[in-house]
Amino acid sequence: MTKSVLLLLSIACASAQQLKLTDIQIVGSHNSYHSGISPNEMAYLRKVNPQAAEALDYRHPSLETQLNDGVRQLEIDVYADTKGGLFAHPKGPELSVKAGLPADPVFDTTGIMLKPGFKVLHVQDIDYRSNCEPFVNCLATIRIWSKAHPGHLPIFVLVENKDGKPRGEGFAVPEPITPETFDALDAEVRSVFRPNEMISPDQVRGAYKTLNEAITTDGWPTLEAARGKVIFLLDQRRVTPMYTKGHPSLEGRVFFTNAEPGTPDAAFTECNNSTSDPNLVPGLIRKGYLVRTMTDPSPAQIKANNPGRRDASIASGAQILSTDYPIHEAASSGYQVEIDHNDVRCNPVLKPTNCSASMLTEPH
Repeated sequence: MTKSVLLLLSIACASAQQLKLTDIQIVGSHNSYHSGISPNEMAYLRKVNPQAAEALDYRHPSLETQLNDGVRQLEIDVYADTKGGLFAHPKGPELSVKAGLPADPVFDTTGIMLKPGFKVLHVQDIDYRSNCEPFVNCLATIRIWSKAHPGHLPIFVLVENKDGKPRGEGFAVPEPITPETFDALDAEVRSVFRPNEMISPDQVRGAYKTLNEAITTDGWPTLEAARGKVIFLLDQRRVTPMYTKGHPSLEGRVFFTNAEPGTPDAAFTECNNSTSDPNLVPGLIRKGYLVRTMTDPSPAQIKANNPGRRDASIASGAQILSTDYPIHEAASSGYQVEIDHNDVRCNPVLKPTNCSASMLTEPH
């Protein structure tokens, strides 16, 4: 190999290393665990609340299938269940039988819902079937896939902690979210993933006093450093004070919070309606923030295959595009979210000069 070829290879390698993980744009799935409401319970829901039934009428394949298809952000909703059994006997089957509909097959044949630990579901008693259960099993699925595909683009796992009031008499009463809830959540992640398999807030902060200072000065790690790793994100901004309590700037924590830009823990933020202010997301990503947005319009607009909100969300440059209809999972109308006939590309707003499609490929 000649010296000139070696020099060109060296330059290409250096360019790839300089590319930040925020310099790309990926497609992710919303409620990635959602396997859909069972047929008779859906029929019941259509009778009592047609609007809710329409909004919940979607489903995703297994997490493994989604990762194989190119999805690189997964969203998982979790409910605390410290004693076990809180969601083991949902009300939905009883309601559908009372309405004169046949009972659907039992959803938990192994008794896994009786054991302590975070459970994965959308709405207690009504929309509770998941393609992975409990949370640690979802994590294990992601880790197994990751280890089998070394060098993959970073996988973002967005977690939404759920609580709230019971939805009716005899319905499950969710546990309240507390700082201890997040200690347990971090512990479950660490029980599956080793430190060198994740990118943590401590790693990104480095020697800086705050995450925000690190992000706005040096930015996120390079894409090459992030390959083969998983990054955990918290969904709801309202839980930030509980998660950061005793952990200033996310010291010792696993998750990056959905932070208000400019605050000490700010590295990741959500702008779920990026079309409301077309200048907001471009401004944030240029400062170094990782931004997630929701691409999908209303169910009616999806049925009409209206691309307006989707296309504006993609054009915003938000690095994570979350949808119920990622590539290979188009709605019946044909609506789906893809970028340049793919699920990843160089960021269209940041336009990094050292980014090319070849740099975003993954080993087979």
